[in-house]
Amino acid sequence: MPWSAGSAPWNPLSPGPPADLVAGIAAYRRHPWRRTLADPPAIWAEGESRLLEYGGPAGRPVLFVPSLVNRAHVLDLDEGRSMLRHLAADHRVLLLDWGWPGEAERGFTLTDYIAGRLERAIAAVGMPVTLVGYCMGGLLCLAAAQRRPDLVHALAVLATPWDFHAAEAAGARALATLLPWLEPLMAATGRLPIDAIQTLFALLDPAGIATKYAGFARLDPNSPRARQFVAIEDWLNDGVPLAGAVARECIAGWYGANTPAAGTWRVAGAAVNPARLAIPAFVAIPGRDRIVPPESARPLATLIPGAVLHAPAAGHVGMVAGGSAERALWRPLHGWLASL
Repeated sequence: MPWSAGSAPWNPLSPGPPADLVAGIAAYRRHPWRRTLADPPAIWAEGESRLLEYGGPAGRPVLFVPSLVNRAHVLDLDEGRSMLRHLAADHRVLLLDWGWPGEAERGFTLTDYIAGRLERAIAAVGMPVTLVGYCMGGLLCLAAAQRRPDLVHALAVLATPWDFHAAEAAGARALATLLPWLEPLMAATGRLPIDAIQTLFALLDPAGIATKYAGFARLDPNSPRARQFVAIEDWLNDGVPLAGAVARECIAGWYGANTPAAGTWRVAGAAVNPARLAIPAFVAIPGRDRIVPPESARPLATLIPGAVLHAPAAGHVGMVAGGSAERALWRPLHGWLASL
């Protein structure tokens, strides 16, 4: 993508960044917007995790589960840009905020998170829920729904990977080869640090990161688009470390060995198999996703029996929190939830 009319694409390996990239970063850093939304009350807590109640009418609860490596509030980003508050007008909405992995969580495996904390959070609601998982959270929800059909009434997975080798197997395997270099970083605290996680994500699309900042340099800082950009960037830059055992399972297992698609990803000893689900399901696959390529997510739409496929022309974050998110996802998800 060109930086400006007539310019050549920037090579991230070149000696220095272009001027509009530098200007964009400076404009972002001085922008005055700060998130001020207050969290709703917690109805349950364990360790560093909380179950937040957004309210809504009585009825089937809808429990949202985000990724472990980002803050939960991407689903409740800003005034007028909160999927959870939008849906709470007609549904009882809850959010599992995983929190920062503290002393208890730093020894967790994915089984501890899924068969332990997630299932206990669902049970705390007091009745079967519709689970909605975003990105990595969709994989966690899928495993929990398979394990506990008594607790899960329906399942929605949003921008959720399954076949990690579908789009670029060599790149996924290359990511896994970095694990030995990450081990010293995890040795001291038992966690994969935030900076390391953000570097791994940056490797997925290094030029794209520069492109967005160069574009921001050309925006009116008082415009809604500029406010949206800052809100999303603040969220992206406010990451969460990952428990060491979880990092190893994701990097070596999911990316390196492609364990979900291979049928060898196990939770509490049992293989996770989407074909075993016998509940209503909704699979949202954004067509412009650079974090979870559509090819990686698409198998879930065919593997889960009777799944409803929704494929908006949106990106990974834009689908849930962007300027067109209401049209791209909020309204279609609302319609599917109402149909249950």
